[in-house]
Amino acid sequence: MTSVLLVDDNINLVRSMSLILKHKGFDVDITSNGFDAIEKVEEKKYDMIFLDIKMPYINGVETFKRIKSINPNSVVMMMTAYSVEELIEEALEEGALGIIYKPVDIEQIVSKINNEREKKKGAFILVVDDDLGTANNFRKILIKQGYSVAVCANGDEAIDIALKNDFDILFIDIKLPTINGLETYMVIKKAKPNVVAIMMTGFRQEVNDLVVEALDNDAYTCLYKPLNMSRILQLIEEILKRKEGVSH
Repeated sequence: MTSVLLVDDNINLVRSMSLILKHKGFDVDITSNGFDAIEKVEEKKYDMIFLDIKMPYINGVETFKRIKSINPNSVVMMMTAYSVEELIEEALEEGALGIIYKPVDIEQIVSKINNEREKKKGAFILVVDDDLGTANNFRKILIKQGYSVAVCANGDEAIDIALKNDFDILFIDIKLPTINGLETYMVIKKAKPNVVAIMMTGFRQEVNDLVVEALDNDAYTCLYKPLNMSRILQLIEEILKRKEGVSH
């Protein structure tokens, strides 16, 4: 039986969630604070943990760090009703599976548990950015989410990698040395018409024409820096679900 731990200082919320999840066949424990959650993880291995970010005494991110020191393979989904982007980013960098925003949709919770139980099939993602600090941070977060990730710093290298491998998603910075992101995308798209590309830039006005042209040529979307990793994870999940639907 799949074991789940629910951690939220709103005890009525976790009690309600627990009743529904137990009815659906899950083994559920609940607690209203981070210290108690840490003790429970020391005593029992959970398949999945849902952890509120904003809690008194010890917040969800600090709780997650301590849980990870006990069991580095813990699968944790953060929950929040607040705009706490810094804590969200920190949680994702630490390897949290993702973010669920309140009010909680219990079917979304069930879906997350079932998806994790089935495990990811190892989507392959290519990140192209001449800012290798950004690219490697990007890579670190995505690898912790279970994805296979390749990183390169220029368009020529990206084209070479992409033509030799099948990628599920390409993240391409618009401003690259020698050959820009749009040109890189168009070369790859010519060889692989079904490529899903997400453009990125920190220069919204300066490269607006290139962004528009990329979108006109079926780029999926454009993200503006500084990147919001919770949004990126949502996009990846959305794209992979669509691909899975098409393959069926």
